[in-house]
Amino acid sequence: MTPSRRAFLKGGALALVTAGLGGVPSFIAKAAQSRKLWSPYKRHKIMVCIFQRGAMDGLMAVTPFTDTYLQKARPSLFMSAAKSSNKPLIDLDGRFGLHPAMSSFEPLFKEKRLAIVHGVGSPNTTRSHFDAQDYMESGTPFSKGTASGWLNRATGLLGHETATPFQAVSITSSLPRSFYGDNAAVAISNLEDFSIQMKGNNMGAVTAAKSFEDLYDKTSSSLLSKTGKESFEAMKILKSNDVKGYRPANGAVYPVSPLGNSLKQVAQLIKMDVGMEIAFAECGGWDTHYNQGTEVGTFSRNVGDLSSSITAFWTDMGQYQDDVEVMTMTEFGRTVHQNGSNGTDHGRGSCMFILGNDINGGKVHGKVPELSIENLEDRRDLPVTTDFRAVFDEVASSHLKIKGDGKLFPDWKGTGIGLMRTS
Repeated sequence: MTPSRRAFLKGGALALVTAGLGGVPSFIAKAAQSRKLWSPYKRHKIMVCIFQRGAMDGLMAVTPFTDTYLQKARPSLFMSAAKSSNKPLIDLDGRFGLHPAMSSFEPLFKEKRLAIVHGVGSPNTTRSHFDAQDYMESGTPFSKGTASGWLNRATGLLGHETATPFQAVSITSSLPRSFYGDNAAVAISNLEDFSIQMKGNNMGAVTAAKSFEDLYDKTSSSLLSKTGKESFEAMKILKSNDVKGYRPANGAVYPVSPLGNSLKQVAQLIKMDVGMEIAFAECGGWDTHYNQGTEVGTFSRNVGDLSSSITAFWTDMGQYQDDVEVMTMTEFGRTVHQNGSNGTDHGRGSCMFILGNDINGGKVHGKVPELSIENLEDRRDLPVTTDFRAVFDEVASSHLKIKGDGKLFPDWKGTGIGLMRTS
């Protein structure tokens, strides 16, 4: 790789977004059913991160159902694991119960492929969605001025050069904060129909372009150069037009939802063997101030979609499962006590789900104290007993073999929590 091209790949953060061009560019394609590798794109481990925007109620997703204080704090929202209940919680270990809408997670938990971390969150006590998401995605919870996101830094610490522009991919309409930085990253909202967007581009040129090559000729952006154009030559090895006709493997059925569609596209890119190592997706609707519901309602629909989408993705992965890790995250949790609108307000600790074959699974990791008022943070919230960076760092270091020496999370000096298997 020439120095100029390497500089482009390290410095160019591109976003591929839906632009209604009508049809798939001929050089982005599907080798979904093929295991043939083009030599520069050798298989690596893959980490898939899912951001649940809006702050998920971890105490309803994974409930400490034996806690009488929680039952009193949530007279109309508390759910029981008793078999006499209409739709009981799924008893995981005699203390924690999984929401019944997440039943597809139960076999993965029993197989020890799925782990849960509870009481996890940011050491920064903000209850602002915007700030908390920014801190979590930058990985520096006490610094607003961090230019890079933690996933972009992780990309730079993978330990090898790559010729593929698909090394770090977000299935979103624009690059998330997690991917800001000097290392190459792309955002693709729809594999079937997209064009390039870069900050400062003339969007008229973008929508008028019939191909990436046309776009480079028409734009005046200084960020798009000959070296950038050359980097897309790598994509021309993908010569199929059947992205739209993709059929998931092993009978996997994705929910017809934004998250289901995003994870389906992640699966396609993985099977194309285009060199993807870090993927990002997101889902919203977790800000449940009103009418949160229990076994039915807003929360139930959201966790049902989350678990069904992840399970479909995992099933679809089949022979790729040893290479793939899935990790969820949310900016903070909800209050222990329900509010007057049958919902919950902004809180502190929540829970995360981590799925993979190298996980110390079948366990609820972390610490959740008895939820008496004197044990609550600010006398209202599930306390944060696990810093989110402990989870992020352990998963990235173990699965992706990153040796960051403090570069991944520069302000953090903690250790892992035993989430990953050591052998």
